Amino acid sequence: MDKLCCNVPQTSSKPKVYRIPALLYIEETLLTFAEQREEKADHTAEQLVMRKGALRRENSVTVEWSEQTVVREAHISGHRTMNPCPVFDRANRKLFLFFICVEGSCTEWWQIGNYCNKTHLCYITSEDLGQTWSGLTDLTEHLSKEWVTFAVGPGHGLQAENGRLMVPAYAYVGAKPIKPVPRAVSLYSDDSGENWQFGSLLEGKSIECQMAEVSDGKGRFIYCNARSQGGHRVEAVSDSKGHAFTVYSNKKLVETGYGCQGSVISFPAQTEAAADGGENQWLLYTHPSHAKKRIDLGVFLNTSPSDPNAWSDPRILYKGPSGYSDLAYLGDGWFACLFECGKEEETERIALKIFNFSEIKVNTQESRTCPLQQPTEALESDVVTVFI
Repeated sequence: MDKLCCNVPQTSSKPKVYRIPALLYIEETLLTFAEQREEKADHTAEQLVMRKGALRRENSVTVEWSEQTVVREAHISGHRTMNPCPVFDRANRKLFLFFICVEGSCTEWWQIGNYCNKTHLCYITSEDLGQTWSGLTDLTEHLSKEWVTFAVGPGHGLQAENGRLMVPAYAYVGAKPIKPVPRAVSLYSDDSGENWQFGSLLEGKSIECQMAEVSDGKGRFIYCNARSQGGHRVEAVSDSKGHAFTVYSNKKLVETGYGCQGSVISFPAQTEAAADGGENQWLLYTHPSHAKKRIDLGVFLNTSPSDPNAWSDPRILYKGPSGYSDLAYLGDGWFACLFECGKEEETERIALKIFNFSEIKVNTQESRTCPLQQPTEALESDVVTVFI
């Protein structure tokens, strides 16, 4: 067997690298997670770390941070822990932290090339917002035998209005001699996490994804936004509560280079009708805005979520090298974005930016009579480092 797949990374005194942000907002608390790595490459990942932030609301929203801790329960001996994906069950007030554990320094490409999965599907839970954690639950037996390898998230999961817990995922599917292809999929539970099952794979190629539940006045649906290798994002919708998805043929959102993870959330429509209790929701999406490089993290707005052509041009949250991101809606028109960024390359640190809808609404209908800034102007003030 290829030694690259079996070697366990050795410890080093070099500064650690933090990648792959995940963010969850619960009751005035921000829960942030990331991978701690020896170097920036995937196969050097070691373990998950977390920090909690208490929100303070006055004229703006600020955060009081706790110390960084290691999530030691998220571990299998001889494996590295990757892809944090938290989701919160409102009914039982239980936090689920999903992740994958990969054998030694075995790369995803080794698994694909050898048609041999070395990855475990795992989660731990907490009933006190991450102060203490349960033991590890391994769901690897639920994987399809056709899956060469897979991953969850990364970034936040979703609880739908009907209570369904959803974890975004993707799998490489194929058997010799057919080259495996990546396809996004949902992992969900209808009994507060007692049992989990996978939905149907999206048609065509799609990789890392996130999902959001949207109401457009006519009904509710699940929206999926996924990384691709084809120059444009993959967008899909589900009217089966997230079990099966229909992929849009329209392709307005541009993918960056060989692809990059992006984040999407839904939030109440920022109109007078929403303030009066209207149920309509809009979508917000973050992703590097450059067509070739991971630079200039953009935030995109869609006020008509059922229309894939309704995405706005991006406002720039961070001008410069930037990569993976994760969004949260904080209420009252406030948002938080946790993202990779740096001066020379995007893997230098993970930072948090809190911003208000008033800073991004320049492209909406109601703002045209009172424009704020040019769409390309950066909103990079008040960026706070979380992991470095």
